Amino acid sequence: MISPAARQNAEVSVNDQRNPFGSSTAGTEARQAVSIADAVRRCRWIAIDLNATSFGLFMVGPSPDRLVPCFDSAYPDFSLTKSISARDSEEIIRHVRLSTQPRWWLDDSNAAMLEKFGSLSWAASMQPLIDGSAGLAFPVHAERGRCGLVVFAGGEMSVEQDMLYDIHARCFSLFSSVSRIRPGDVGLTRAISRRELECLKLTANGYTSEEIARLLKLSVHTANQYLTQSAQKLNAVSRMQAVAKALRLGLIE
Repeated sequence: MISPAARQNAEVSVNDQRNPFGSSTAGTEARQAVSIADAVRRCRWIAIDLNATSFGLFMVGPSPDRLVPCFDSAYPDFSLTKSISARDSEEIIRHVRLSTQPRWWLDDSNAAMLEKFGSLSWAASMQPLIDGSAGLAFPVHAERGRCGLVVFAGGEMSVEQDMLYDIHARCFSLFSSVSRIRPGDVGLTRAISRRELECLKLTANGYTSEEIARLLKLSVHTANQYLTQSAQKLNAVSRMQAVAKALRLGLIE
């Protein structure tokens, strides 16, 4: 017969193998997110557990009707968060400021998802954040009165009542970690293109503009333009400072 202690150790071991960030306790997750890239990886693991195909994290901005995107599943690009932040968000923002109750939405034609979401006693329906999809929105709060929203979407999401509590706790921990990242770093990368990051990465590896242009089959002028644009978007005064910031944010390795 397996003792309770041995069973607990086995469960922790299995969880560590499934999730490279280890167990999902609030203290552990809060310590381990040191950059937006880390937070994105953690959010992706939550999405996998929900069988969600996309996700995004938002801060509630100073304006009463604005969601400020921090990152989404297309990181370092933005897709899901752009479509959500462009919508009229006044209702969900008002809810986030006053409550932590999760909300769900779905396409009316998805009967299977309606049954799953409708059985969740600690969640309520809302107007769709994304047309023609199903999703879950978790209000989250952190120190200094900060609040936000973690969103997951997908046509075949899977969630049970007990799982909902665990997912929400992990979202709180994730948001707490993101809120500790320097304010200037959160949402900083949303305009940086993949090509700009490629140029930054090659610069970090010691390549000159001419070498970058040859490797990426660009003109030298275009390579320099990508590097200048990335420095501006990172609020850096030079290419090397842009490289340093990109490394610290986990945008390049």
